[in-house]
Amino acid sequence: MSKTDKNIGRRTFLQLTGTTALTALQGNINKALAIPANNRTGTIKDVEHIVILMQENRPFDHHFGTIAGVRGYADPRAVKVNLPLTSGGTAPASVFLQPAGAANVALGFSVPPGAVGGPSNGVDVVPPFRVDPNSVSQGLQNLGGTYLPGTGHSWSGIHTAWNQGQYDKFAIAQGPMAMNYMTREDVPYHCALADAFTVGDAYFCSVMGPTNPNRDYLWTGCIGNLSNLGSGGTDGQGAGPVTANGLSSHGAYYVWKTYPERLQEAGISWKIYQDIGGTTFAPDFGWSPNNIFAGNYGDTTVLYFNQYFSAPTNSPLFQNACTGTEILKIIPAANAPASDWEAWADHLFDDFRNDVKNGTLPQVSWISAPEGYTEHSDAPMNYGAWYISKIFDILMSNPDVFSKTVFIVNYDEADGSFDHIVPPTPPQTPAYGASTVSIENEIVTTSTPNGPIGLAQRVPLIVISPWSKGGYVNSQVFDHSSVIQFIEKRFGIHEPNISPWRRAVVGDLTSVFNFANPNNAQVQLPSTDAFLPSTAELAGGHVPTFIPTPTGVLVGIPPQEKGVRPARALPYELDVHASVTAANHVIALTFLNTGSATVAFHVRSADAADPARCYTVEPGKQLEGLWNFAWSYDLSVYGPNGFARYFKGSIGSHAAALDVTSSYNGGNRGSIHWKITNAGASQADVSVLDAYTGDVDHRSLHPHASFVGQLSLDQFYGWYDLIITVAGDRSFNYRLAGHVETKDDSISDPALGGLVTLKG
Repeated sequence: MSKTDKNIGRRTFLQLTGTTALTALQGNINKALAIPANNRTGTIKDVEHIVILMQENRPFDHHFGTIAGVRGYADPRAVKVNLPLTSGGTAPASVFLQPAGAANVALGFSVPPGAVGGPSNGVDVVPPFRVDPNSVSQGLQNLGGTYLPGTGHSWSGIHTAWNQGQYDKFAIAQGPMAMNYMTREDVPYHCALADAFTVGDAYFCSVMGPTNPNRDYLWTGCIGNLSNLGSGGTDGQGAGPVTANGLSSHGAYYVWKTYPERLQEAGISWKIYQDIGGTTFAPDFGWSPNNIFAGNYGDTTVLYFNQYFSAPTNSPLFQNACTGTEILKIIPAANAPASDWEAWADHLFDDFRNDVKNGTLPQVSWISAPEGYTEHSDAPMNYGAWYISKIFDILMSNPDVFSKTVFIVNYDEADGSFDHIVPPTPPQTPAYGASTVSIENEIVTTSTPNGPIGLAQRVPLIVISPWSKGGYVNSQVFDHSSVIQFIEKRFGIHEPNISPWRRAVVGDLTSVFNFANPNNAQVQLPSTDAFLPSTAELAGGHVPTFIPTPTGVLVGIPPQEKGVRPARALPYELDVHASVTAANHVIALTFLNTGSATVAFHVRSADAADPARCYTVEPGKQLEGLWNFAWSYDLSVYGPNGFARYFKGSIGSHAAALDVTSSYNGGNRGSIHWKITNAGASQADVSVLDAYTGDVDHRSLHPHASFVGQLSLDQFYGWYDLIITVAGDRSFNYRLAGHVETKDDSISDPALGGLVTLKG
């Protein structure tokens, strides 16, 4: 059908099924959330079932960047890129303003940066944009049911966009669709899940690459970047780590050990729930070639491993991973009534439903959805919401099972699309930083370009369980190997494939949960009954993708919803100290970690010739990095959960020279303490501005004199932002910002939530 017919047809379908009432967000979920958690021990041992649904190709900002209480579009400490100027040189600009490049300018997908908050003389940029629903179909209020194009997401493409951590080539390398975003109106069910349970806003893809490598991290903890494979490599024929989809470069199945095999050996029950379409192994891998609402989209990547391909059909390995429903065998006639098609789609869940009903749900389960329900970038998100809700509804249909279950919804990768948080990466050479923990097997030299495996862009994480309800945000750094680490933590089955660097940097998900006192939250979710695809689509009818035009998009960094979320306590305590040696034109940064989790610091320089660097520091350790400069320096340092340090100054006869140190007290809601010493030869009139309140502490310091200050953070639940300046030296500006952890739950950043306008 034509594009016009497609839009009219969908609008009619939405009206018939009641989707025009999405804004009402009516749901029947309260009964599920009234089910008390299994609280027999008050520990992780109360979890008896872990269910994982990995969806497809959505970055975090794209799905959740506009909702309240997460580190999204209103991030007051988003990094700045060095934006080229039309006259030559560069100027700092928000990372949200990605340089457009000639191709996007020619297509009309660019704007002058001055029009969206950037420097007026910068090159054209592609800022975030939302496709105007009215450009898809007149009167359409949301994009949840719209087919929109995606972007390339190859190893080379994403590494190009990442640009050695400069993070300024997303629009150039991936095209304008890399910058599109959704709102609550577009993804109401996803947002309601986040509001009801716990959303992670620091969950990253494992690999700067496509689907299969990222899913390999979910099922094996690696991409074959292992030292024990020898000359046989990942496929027994010498192939290197997996950086592309499909079989190996030799057309062979992979051979390293997977986590389900370890569970099987240890007697832990497990299963992969899926529909099988086409052939189980190559060339289809369970993907339905003719109907996107059947099959598994080839997403069960253990089917690319020789152990499964060669397993006897009566073996646990085959039965638990290589079988599933086969709904194409019972597909209705094309002219069957809608009720038959709805029942047909519902058969996708037969195996899962029976196990939940009969109390035979395994201890660990993975689910692979058909293509049309995966939320892949060219599939409607509402269809994915329907699929998620069906799993949730089945779980809550057996209260005893739900009371003992953790249901994890995550996304394999971010397409080639933009997310504004620069991911932690290991330094591939000393020019790019340092690490106190081994980076062995984290740098790939067998693919083009050479470089770190990851981490890659953030993706959504929603953790649904009786221990994670309440609308929390968790900002600990996680990736797909965190899911394995969580299973390890619960069942004690170690996965040696996870590298030392990755195991150190990413958490094990346990900070998401309240196992000790879980039964005190009330939440409500909307219905997704109207999100099932139309009968014509279920029957395999083609729906053209809507291609946005420059006149059909809403351009600019969007606002976030006002407000804060309750925030889980985090294991971080970190700091950075700057020391300037004027005689040598050197600034040294010392990276300190006094917390209980390893931290990856990201450092950027306003000098475009300086590489971006990453310093990974284990608990109780520190690292030092040196930067050379001519007469001025401008460095910014970023860490987890909004941690930032800015060091800007100069040297010369009238330049300020201050030594600034800080420390924390975790009592009550936290406090920050500082000591400022005048290391120069002249008096310094110093001001310390509290950017949250506007209060200023002025001190005049003679040479070598110091003063000590402190700030209680009760009012803002541990959040701080201090700006240190010196009268008479406009070049000097140090800034200390972040959150002091107290081991207790807190709230998200009030500045991020629009409740406080930062001063200065």
